[in-house]
Amino acid sequence: MSLPDLNLLVTLDVLLAEGSVAGAARRLQLSPSAMSRALARLRVTTGDPLLVRAGRDLVPTPRALELRDEVARLVEGAGAVLRPSRPLDPRQIDRTFALRSREGFVETFGPALLARLDDEAPGLRLRFLHKPDKDSAPLREGGVDFETGIVTATSGPELRTQALFRDRFVVVVRPDHPLARAPLTPEAYASARHVHVVRRAREGQRGGLDEALEALGLARRVACTVDSFASALSLARATDLVASVPERHTAALRDGLCTLSLPVEARPFTLSLLWHPRMEGDQAHRWLRGVIRDVCRSGLDDDLHAGSPADTLGTTAGSDGRAAEV
Repeated sequence: MSLPDLNLLVTLDVLLAEGSVAGAARRLQLSPSAMSRALARLRVTTGDPLLVRAGRDLVPTPRALELRDEVARLVEGAGAVLRPSRPLDPRQIDRTFALRSREGFVETFGPALLARLDDEAPGLRLRFLHKPDKDSAPLREGGVDFETGIVTATSGPELRTQALFRDRFVVVVRPDHPLARAPLTPEAYASARHVHVVRRAREGQRGGLDEALEALGLARRVACTVDSFASALSLARATDLVASVPERHTAALRDGLCTLSLPVEARPFTLSLLWHPRMEGDQAHRWLRGVIRDVCRSGLDDDLHAGSPADTLGTTAGSDGRAAEV
C-alpha cells in the first residue's frame, strides 16, 4: 500500500494552527514559496482547499475545521512515539509478569521477591508457573516472560541469560536417620536407599552423581524415582530414603531436615534467568530481572556468586546439569 507523505501532517497541523502561510513558514523554518507548494500538495492529497482567502486573511474550510483537532492529536502522538523513553518509575508499573521455575524456587525466593515488589513496585504482579520441562517454546511464544534453569547446549540459542547464583548438591535425610549420626563416607552414601530425582522418569537414567560414584567403584541403591525435588524431600522426611538435591534452590523445602555434604566430588552448577530477546529493551522487564538477580544473590558468599551482574548472552552449562534439571 502506497502511503502519502506523512510529513504533510506536521505541515497541516502548523498551517491550521497559524491560519497563515507566512506564519507557518516561520515556525517550520521554510520559505513562503516552499510553504505555498506544501499547501498545494495538501489540497491535492485531501481533495479540499483547506485554507481559503477572506479579504487579506486565510480562513479554514469546514473540512479543515473537522481535521484540526484530529491532526493535532496525531502529530502529538507520533512525537511521543519517537521521543526517547522516560526514565522508569517502578511505582508506576501496572503489569503482570509470568515466571516459570521448578519447585523450590518460589518457596525459597518468592517471599523476599514479593516483599521487594510490594515496597518498590506495588502495581507489578507476578504469576509463578511450574516448569515441567526444558522446552523454551513458552518464552518464544510469549506465554512466559522469564524462566529459571541451567543453560545447556540444548537451550534456545537466541535466548538471553543472566546468571543468578551457583548451587551444589547436598544429601538430605530425616533428623534421626542413621546417616545423620556419623561422618558420611562414599560407601555409606552409596549403600543407603535413595530417592532419585529425574524430570521425566526413565529407567536407568544416570546423572553426574552416579558418575562420581562409579569412579570410586560404587553405585547408588535407587529405591524409587520421582520427578520433583519436593517429592524427594517429602519421602526423605517420612522414610529412610536419602535425597540428593540442590542446596540453595531447595533451602525452604528442607526445613526440619538434616542436610549433609556430599561425600563425593560434584562440581557446582549455575542457575540462570532466561528470557526472549524481544523483551531485552523493555524497561519494566529489565528492572524486574535486576530485582530477581538481587534477591537471588542476597546473603550469598562471594564464592557462590555466579557471573557478572550484567546481562549476558550465550550458554553456561552446569557440569551436573543432567542431575539438577532446574
